[in-house]
Amino acid sequence: MKRITLQLLTVFFIGASVFAQEKITKQGHTNQNKFKQLKDELATPNSQRTASGAPGVNYTQQKVDYIMDIVLDDEHQKITGKETILYHNNSKDELAYLWVQLDQNVRAKDSKSRDIAPNKIPEVINKKWFDRSFPSNPFDGGFNIMSVTNIDGSKLSHTINQTMMRIDLPKPLASGKTFSFKIEWWYNINNHRKDGGRSGFEHFTENNNNNYVIAQFFPRLCVYDNVEGWQNDQFWGRSEFALEFGDYTVNITTPKDHMLGATGVLQNEKEVLTKNELNRLAKARKTYDNPVLIRTQQEAIRIEKTKSKETKTWKFVAKNVRDYAFATSRKFIWDAMAVDINGKSVMAYSLYSKEANPLYGEHSTRAVAQTLKTYSKYTFDYPYHKAISVDGQMGMEYPQICFNPGRPEADGTYSDRVKYRMIKVTIHEVGHNFFPMIVNSDERQWTWMDEGLNSYVEMLAELAYDKNFPITRGYPKNIVKYMSGDQSKIAPIMTKGDNVYEFGNNAYGKPATALWILRETIMGHDLFDHAFRTYSQRWMFKHPTPADFFRSMEDASGVDLDWFWRGWFYSTDVNDIGIKSVKKYHTKIVGDNVNFIEDKTEGLSFGAKKGKDSKYHYEITYNKPGGLVMPIIVQFTYKDGSSEKKVYPAQIWRYNDKEVTKVYSTSKELSKITIDPKQETADVDTSNNNWPKESKNQFEKFKSKIKG
Repeated sequence: MKRITLQLLTVFFIGASVFAQEKITKQGHTNQNKFKQLKDELATPNSQRTASGAPGVNYTQQKVDYIMDIVLDDEHQKITGKETILYHNNSKDELAYLWVQLDQNVRAKDSKSRDIAPNKIPEVINKKWFDRSFPSNPFDGGFNIMSVTNIDGSKLSHTINQTMMRIDLPKPLASGKTFSFKIEWWYNINNHRKDGGRSGFEHFTENNNNNYVIAQFFPRLCVYDNVEGWQNDQFWGRSEFALEFGDYTVNITTPKDHMLGATGVLQNEKEVLTKNELNRLAKARKTYDNPVLIRTQQEAIRIEKTKSKETKTWKFVAKNVRDYAFATSRKFIWDAMAVDINGKSVMAYSLYSKEANPLYGEHSTRAVAQTLKTYSKYTFDYPYHKAISVDGQMGMEYPQICFNPGRPEADGTYSDRVKYRMIKVTIHEVGHNFFPMIVNSDERQWTWMDEGLNSYVEMLAELAYDKNFPITRGYPKNIVKYMSGDQSKIAPIMTKGDNVYEFGNNAYGKPATALWILRETIMGHDLFDHAFRTYSQRWMFKHPTPADFFRSMEDASGVDLDWFWRGWFYSTDVNDIGIKSVKKYHTKIVGDNVNFIEDKTEGLSFGAKKGKDSKYHYEITYNKPGGLVMPIIVQFTYKDGSSEKKVYPAQIWRYNDKEVTKVYSTSKELSKITIDPKQETADVDTSNNNWPKESKNQFEKFKSKIKG
């Protein structure tokens, strides 16, 4: 008997030991909680970039000054330029070389930009796109570098690598020192209407005239900072630019009868403008309600018929800008008005050909003015003296000047669609004066930091311009189709622009929607607006990174948003929250106890009699098929027709990422429960958002599909 007992005990202890071993050796897991902080993803704070998201006490950035003489050859559509560059090494580092951007080389005959884009033979293609996609004689628009010299004229060693040029310094440039050198170049201007491009000319067969919108026309220094070192990524044509601030002195020679607009303050108005134009400009500087015509359509029509062989030189000075651009044509009409920005007068200008009138005359300058007012309200007062909208028939932005689309029919009529698109793009491109021309993020790396933030503020400006403005990008419901699409063709927002599939949705739409949701649903207007303004003002005329934005938004609002950045910016998860089940209870008081009694009848109405002191209690289980964590917005509708809204914070999902149960107690009986009734959260599947579950017949399903 003792022997059997001992054997049994031995077996028991061996079994217990094995069981204990299994528990000890069971594998652990990494922290995949959706509320895990972003510390692993964000750069470690330092004395240049602080944990609060503000520039640190040792923050530095380089400065680059340019003196340029530019000649526009209208007969041959050619730019010739000379520049003297003064580079200020404000970093703590010693530099052995400088990197210069040669963006026009993307259009050179030997450019690799065409080679990286896969293509196939289509069954049918528009003739315009056929000529652009399969050119018989590819346009040669690259920079022709004639000389790179020291300031004394001696040769300076340099190496060209596609769209980048390395300047090898005679000796390393020490911290706090400057280096000056010269470049001479020329290039053929592309016909951007025929061949595409971010700048170029548009040809008009009538009177053989050209409209020029000129940018990326000079060799420009790359950014050097403590985050990337040299930002010398190649320009492939999509992801835009990273540039240093500096002072520009620019002389531009054009045909004498041209009207020109450019970055900077015009220094010789009396030499290049007529007396009538000067008088009208003086009037415009005091007019705040309607644009004043500086050069009229009648004058522009007369001028474009007689092409002058003489030239004139426009002289500009621009302080503390990150880039330079100009537009010029003998066809341009010019109107202007003053804009009051907190007591400071800023000029809103438009330059446009008669082909763009009356659309531009009625809306362009007014849209510029509204943009400056709205953006100044939500960020900082516009610091420059002017902003120009140009009939450039594209959408591109530069300091103080941008090129925009939109023209009426030949008879001067235009649809609402054409009008709103023109206003939308104008607001967007003028808004880029704030992001990234002043809040100077790295567009080559983080497209969303200028396009996404700008698209968000653009929405506010559009609604200020017209309360019924048909906003097409930014509302949560408008991003659902993209977010719920083929995941193999979707990249996180935190992806370099060159490497995403749907560039517009990824860089513009989704980040704009994210900010809209933060303001309208998660943070509220006051907290969001203060934080967004804080970020904008902290990084005026500086180079912010994504970490600086994320940290500033949290630091200035007191709201932990790491879960939001992680889900919306670092993943391609979708939001889908539904109602899994609803149990209905009433209570019955028995002595000192309260008994909950489940009502199992159909629907939400109680079948059993309820005690006179009882409330209605609903045990609701919400599930989350989608990967994003978001607040649960619930509308409770009562049998008497009234309703009440309840918002559960996103943190409700922190213990269980799949489902959560909450009790809702009320003195009135419910008839319906609806999740996200106003489509605030970009929920990709609303079929599970109602209780009782709504059933649709086949015709209703068909209508919903067509509407979607």
